[in-house]
Amino acid sequence: MTDRHQHSGRRRQLTDLTSAQVVEALSGRTVVWPIGAIEQHGPHLPLSVDLLLAEAFAGEIAAELDAFTLPAQPIGARSLPQSGGGLHFPGTVYVGGDTLVRFLRETLASLAALPSARLIVVNGHYENEPFLFEALDQVRQQGLLDGKEVFAFSWWSLVRDTWTDAEVPDFPGWHAEHAGVTETSLMLHLHPDLVTELRPDHDRPPRAGVYLHPVDVGQTTNQGVLSSTSGASAALGEKLLRHVVDEATAMVREGEGLLFARTSPDRRTAKDAKDGKES
Repeated sequence: MTDRHQHSGRRRQLTDLTSAQVVEALSGRTVVWPIGAIEQHGPHLPLSVDLLLAEAFAGEIAAELDAFTLPAQPIGARSLPQSGGGLHFPGTVYVGGDTLVRFLRETLASLAALPSARLIVVNGHYENEPFLFEALDQVRQQGLLDGKEVFAFSWWSLVRDTWTDAEVPDFPGWHAEHAGVTETSLMLHLHPDLVTELRPDHDRPPRAGVYLHPVDVGQTTNQGVLSSTSGASAALGEKLLRHVVDEATAMVREGEGLLFARTSPDRRTAKDAKDGKES
């Protein structure tokens, strides 16, 4: 059995700081916030998959970057039939999109007021992504992110096509990977005690970007599973975890696509530093 804290344990938790310590401890530092959901994941995985995976990725990324982590946000957007199996299966707990945008916007605004230089948001729930990006853009438009670097992404967005081509034959696309081989493998690696012996497959994964009503979940899913769990293993989960963490830390360290942030002098190249002295 794998101990959860071996992977995403209580490293540097922002919530362990006292108020008197916050300014000095966070000045110029990185904060990582995982957001997930409570959502059905078939008969073989717990409702907490999206939450636990976001927490695990965030913990590993924070460890690599010597960053502070926030407790994971557990409530997300509602499941949709073509990505999360919909609300036809019991257990999903959710808020509406407008409520989620407001919550994320106000939380992000308060995080922006901290003296940290960089915020990383790691999403583990497919339906959260558009609401997260909308909230971030609203906070940006208010000018509250000025002087800070922000990286926000769903963990699967960092998986390279070359990785899925090599490791997951007949990959159905991330919209249909709900409770499939990748999530099952990650859970087998991180929390094998929460995974049942069942390995349901669904040989007709739904198309992306299609909304059906009334939907027949008996056709579009297999007990809430949208694709295949065959081939899932702890070894594959470990490979995937490492791949995403490596991609995330490289993206943050290299800062590709970012404007130079004054709060992050490590972004300066030798030429930038020289030009700055001459001007």
